[in-house]
Amino acid sequence: MNPQQELEQRGKFRMTVFEEEFFQGKSCEFMFECQNILDRDFRKIRSIKVENGPWVGYEYPEFQGQQFILEKGDYPCYQAWSGNSSYRTEHMLSFRPIKCANHSDSKITLYECEDFMGHKFEMCEDYPSLQAMGWCSKEVPSIKVNSGAWVGYQFPGYRGYQYIFERDRRQGEYRCYNEFGTQAHTNQIQSMRRIQQ
Repeated sequence: MNPQQELEQRGKFRMTVFEEEFFQGKSCEFMFECQNILDRDFRKIRSIKVENGPWVGYEYPEFQGQQFILEKGDYPCYQAWSGNSSYRTEHMLSFRPIKCANHSDSKITLYECEDFMGHKFEMCEDYPSLQAMGWCSKEVPSIKVNSGAWVGYQFPGYRGYQYIFERDRRQGEYRCYNEFGTQAHTNQIQSMRRIQQ
């Protein structure tokens, strides 16, 4: 990234992380990704304020483990970012901005088989239940992001594991569930929404 691009990026993404819940303890502001908060002499991240985003946080360093969507707002404790997830982690150790999010221009295609085979369904709206909108399965074996960025959830109502799907990563192509993220153990996705800018 050249100095001009770096200046343009400044302010587009801004997040302050805190070592303790409710914005207490050691803090640090970020405008760019952090591969390992431990390198900044933090033990963990327990609360977050997102001024400009969106961001994705990870359970482990190097963008590994469970993913958590972090849109503009306050996250005073881990329950705020893990939401209605059946899996909760009390800390976050790495994070990065989601640069391609465009809520007004997002399109994604779901496929009934791996490698973009079988019937497909194009979406450009949020769906709290894929089955209610006509998807015949609890599983989504492959996904192609045509534009924008999306978050898919394991269960209806935006609950369970979160998977971030971005146009500018992997060329927007997720050929099988193990490309959804390092924590993906199944292709079960039952709700999806566009990521807010």
